[in-house]
Amino acid sequence: MSLSGKTAVITGSTSGIGLGIAEELARAGADVILNGRGDRPENHDLARDIADRHGVTARFVPADMSDPEAARGLIEAAGGCDILVNNAGIQHVAGLPDFPVEKWDQIIAINLSSAFHTTAAALPGMRARGWGRVVNIASAHGLTASPFKSAYVAAKHGMVGLSKVTALETAEEPITCNAVCPGYVMTPLVEKQIPDTMEKYGMGREEVIREVILERQPSKEMATVEQLGGTVVFLCSPAADQITGTTTSVDGGWTAL
Repeated sequence: MSLSGKTAVITGSTSGIGLGIAEELARAGADVILNGRGDRPENHDLARDIADRHGVTARFVPADMSDPEAARGLIEAAGGCDILVNNAGIQHVAGLPDFPVEKWDQIIAINLSSAFHTTAAALPGMRARGWGRVVNIASAHGLTASPFKSAYVAAKHGMVGLSKVTALETAEEPITCNAVCPGYVMTPLVEKQIPDTMEKYGMGREEVIREVILERQPSKEMATVEQLGGTVVFLCSPAADQITGTTTSVDGGWTAL
């Protein structure tokens, strides 16, 4: 399928899942807006590289997703948003009594509230152009829970709920909204955790991935950023015109347990 003529804004897209989604949307012909917090030269280089390889327009627009005005300003700076992928997210692990208040506030702001602000800013333009797709990158933790991740789990459950509300408010329009719920995905962030986990458990790389990191993922394989990107492209295709307000799990069977 071709997304030529569409502009996709992907929050938190200078690495990992967000960058993988941007790559696949560009491969499908969409112009892309990359986003990250810092205005560093390498981020603009990423955009130029995507543009050169896929023959699309690609730009990097810095915006701090913890700032409501910046989140809404990202949509304005994009100059048009047909596809909105709310992907920005951070994590902190601690028990409830010890969970830092500032970390709770930051996670809720970046992982959940930013999606409200970008969606609210993008919908008028989608309605004016007569087409739109909102894809919220939630998590298996948007459907289930783990201890010590209170803010993350709360935010990701909130993303699923926000997706349903957005879908209902646009149900009679050619606009859809869905949540994608990944399990563990092989990203640079996960890759960095493997050596320390190997040392902690005294295991080899493959054993620690299978028995420790993927303990709750029945397939015992991580998803790839390309698979996540392909899922988003599908949700932007005509085949998904009647898919709205739901979740798509890419979690190797995690939430089937």
